[in-house]
Amino acid sequence: MKHNESDLDLSIIVPVNNEEQNVAKLADEIGAVMRTTSWSWECLWIDDGSTDSTLAELQQLNERDDYHQLVVLPVNYGQSAALSVGFRHARGKILVTLDGDGQNDPKDIPAMIERLLEDDADMVNGWRQKRMDSWVKKISSRIANGFRNWVTNEQVQDVGCSLRVFRHQCADRIPVFKGMHRFLPTLARLGGCSKIIEMPVRHRPRQYGLTKYGINDRLWVGLADTVAVKWMKNRMVFPEVKYSSLDEGSS
Repeated sequence: MKHNESDLDLSIIVPVNNEEQNVAKLADEIGAVMRTTSWSWECLWIDDGSTDSTLAELQQLNERDDYHQLVVLPVNYGQSAALSVGFRHARGKILVTLDGDGQNDPKDIPAMIERLLEDDADMVNGWRQKRMDSWVKKISSRIANGFRNWVTNEQVQDVGCSLRVFRHQCADRIPVFKGMHRFLPTLARLGGCSKIIEMPVRHRPRQYGLTKYGINDRLWVGLADTVAVKWMKNRMVFPEVKYSSLDEGSS
């Protein structure tokens, strides 16, 4: 199965770091869901410097099923950088992001895509109504989410949910920095993708492996990043071109 650039309906982007026990099961779930739909698709796994057997698992997956593609990073750059690499390599007109730890349920993907298309939205952001996390993660996420909304003047109920669906052009103007993934709805809006809606999604407990985030990553770093995003919201400019003689010369 070979594709030309941008000839797919959607790309599912999954950044992973040391998730050797989760990738095969998650890949099976994604395949089972997507094969019931009529969309053309790929699942793009971004190995973010794994030091266990995650890469070997992904290579075996790609060899037996080329719906699943692989991009390998030499070191651990973090979730935001891995996502940005996925955006650049994705061939789908619609992008889907989810975590590689198995806590997001792929069964939610088709309904989110349908909502995006039916409402002619730019982004559908998942909202975990029932979090299956420790109380520390829940409290730190709630504080950080509330602070982000207050500073950036947003009303996103669950910006920490990795499961989201959005049009590929929304990723074109998103600046890349550590922690970018926590602000995707706000950053997409800054780039002109203004119709962002939320819908409830399932959330599952982690079965294997260890969480990559503690309170320092999730709360204090997130609060500091919010100040930077507030500055960007006030200062970033994306000029539109009304006319260029260069366009006439190339016609």
